[in-house]
Amino acid sequence: TTSIRMSLGIIRPDSGTVTILGSHPQRSVLRKVGYLPEERGLPKTKKVIDSLRYLGRLKGMTSTEAVDSATALLDRVGMLEHKLKKIDQLSRGMTQMIQFVAALIHDPEFIILDEPFAGLDPLNVELMKEILHERQRSGTTIMFSTHIMSDVEELCERVALISDGKRLLFGNLAQIRREHGTKSIQVDAEDIPDRLQVHNPKSMGNGTVEYLIEDDRTADSILQSYSEAGIRVDRYERMLPSLNDIFIEEVANARTIS
Repeated sequence: TTSIRMSLGIIRPDSGTVTILGSHPQRSVLRKVGYLPEERGLPKTKKVIDSLRYLGRLKGMTSTEAVDSATALLDRVGMLEHKLKKIDQLSRGMTQMIQFVAALIHDPEFIILDEPFAGLDPLNVELMKEILHERQRSGTTIMFSTHIMSDVEELCERVALISDGKRLLFGNLAQIRREHGTKSIQVDAEDIPDRLQVHNPKSMGNGTVEYLIEDDRTADSILQSYSEAGIRVDRYERMLPSLNDIFIEEVANARTIS
């Protein structure tokens, strides 16, 4: 959040420099950026459409352009019927969707979202993700900050893991998962070899069992045990660590070193 605020010129760094879209955060550049902050920041006593018109004007739109864009986006997110309500008449989730509209109203090149799904019900989370995918396919760059690793795995191509002000990881998500190696093996088969019974494999349901990779048990040795026992294997899959597992491992290691 602090890094985002510095990149948008909301706060200034004590030292060093920050650039966004290749430039220092100045008005001409920031007009190309859409921002959904973590905190609710809309004026509580203003009507929805008036707030959106004002924010659109700040991004260089005419009053008509801002109202037309706001109306179309409010309709898309199912909030058009509330356009004449004051912000303080809306629920937390509804206010979040209004702020999402505000971030998109000027069709930005770069969208920055800070904990965008906070306060939303599952239907609105899926709707927001759908709209973000549409923007991504049209060429818009999207960055979001979150503590929900499953959302990162679903949406992101590249990730940066920051802990205690230090960057621990940065790069392609799929590559990072591969670099952290296979943590377990899942097998679909009609039985379990006697040799592997002592390892107490975890049942995943529907005939699937999972084995953790340990010093005395490798991925190849697990498959070999099935082969030697003459048990047909319908599925054998190396399971890469989840981003949540990687997060815990990297942060724990960093704090141990420090």
